[in-house]
Amino acid sequence: MTTESVFTGLKVLDASSFIAGPAAATILSDFGADVIKIEPPGAGDPWRTLSSMPPSPQAETNYGWHLTNRNKRGMAIDLKSPEAPEVLKRLVEWADVLITNFPHGTREKLHLGYDEVAGWNPRVVYADLTGFGDAGADAGQPGFDLTAFWSRSGLLASTRDAGAPPTVPVFGSGDNTTAVAIYAAIATALYHRERTGQGANVGTSLLATGVWATGTLVAGALADGTPFQPHDRTAPANALTTPYRTSDGQWFMLATSPLRWPELTRAIERPALLKDPRFTDAEGFVKHAAALAELLDEAFRSRPFAHWQDVLTRERVTFSLIQTPEKAAKDPQLRANDIVVPLEGVSGLDYTVNSPVNLRGVPKVPAKRAPDLGEHNDEILAELGFSPAEKARMRTHGAIPGTTEAAAA
Repeated sequence: MTTESVFTGLKVLDASSFIAGPAAATILSDFGADVIKIEPPGAGDPWRTLSSMPPSPQAETNYGWHLTNRNKRGMAIDLKSPEAPEVLKRLVEWADVLITNFPHGTREKLHLGYDEVAGWNPRVVYADLTGFGDAGADAGQPGFDLTAFWSRSGLLASTRDAGAPPTVPVFGSGDNTTAVAIYAAIATALYHRERTGQGANVGTSLLATGVWATGTLVAGALADGTPFQPHDRTAPANALTTPYRTSDGQWFMLATSPLRWPELTRAIERPALLKDPRFTDAEGFVKHAAALAELLDEAFRSRPFAHWQDVLTRERVTFSLIQTPEKAAKDPQLRANDIVVPLEGVSGLDYTVNSPVNLRGVPKVPAKRAPDLGEHNDEILAELGFSPAEKARMRTHGAIPGTTEAAAA
């Protein structure tokens, strides 16, 4: 096994805020990249204080901040200061990758536009994130995962039961999905640079990843397909892929097909259903889905989940317990596969969620706490070649804070 991770020596400037951009930088840091996160002095990245905003769980530790900013070095810079471009230029020259989610127009004013950045460092991989894309009437609109990823894409309207109003989806889930897309764009650009020697301008939008997540339904709409109505448990479009409740009040998701119908009839102890003319072909399962759902509802309500777990597993019928996040956090399968990993340096927070990208045989670096605001200012400025007198001038003019600032961990 190699002793270094795949991105050891890669230098990343994280000039993004909230979740998606910083989380993409975190995936790079998991594989050994040296990530410097820059934030404005004062409050810093708003995610420092908003990561536990309802409906996210309330906790004593700032778990959301450490989830998306672990393993980074922190630097506080006032990018609006006249002295800031001097620091920013050296950071860009230092970096292999720059990530930003400042809106178009704002990023140019802050000297973070692609043309200026690429002029400083032609080899840099410039990765940006927008809410709704670079073109079109809504390109300048601010976007969050709840609006651009979930609502605009069609995903939220498709994840509700018939007659029910739209609900609030899992906070940050669209951002974390988008982070993987940004990471993939960066990895693609690094391969391009390896072959050509040239940097690249890459990115995505929350809308693009939301539509990709809804891809089957949107592709069907592009084909003028006839959509099914919103899900109705009493009359589902597919009774073999729908949730059922057991006698002890547990819910599980059945996810099988007509190909496994013989096995399912054995599991529910109804072998006579194999001769039922309603369920002899795929068309019959669709036409008589409501009747089948009623039959399966009655069967599954008759026994506790432990029974169904045993017999469905034995018959190799695909299913899963519908777990709460609290139960998922304690699921031994997560620890067996390093889906959650130890977190170093945070009192009261022993574990965090691992990024989903893995290279077998290539280690990730241990997860360490996210930086305090401006924690590494002096260290980084020294690495960039700033003298004590120059650092004093930066502080005098407000480009960097006068003293190291700390934010609640």
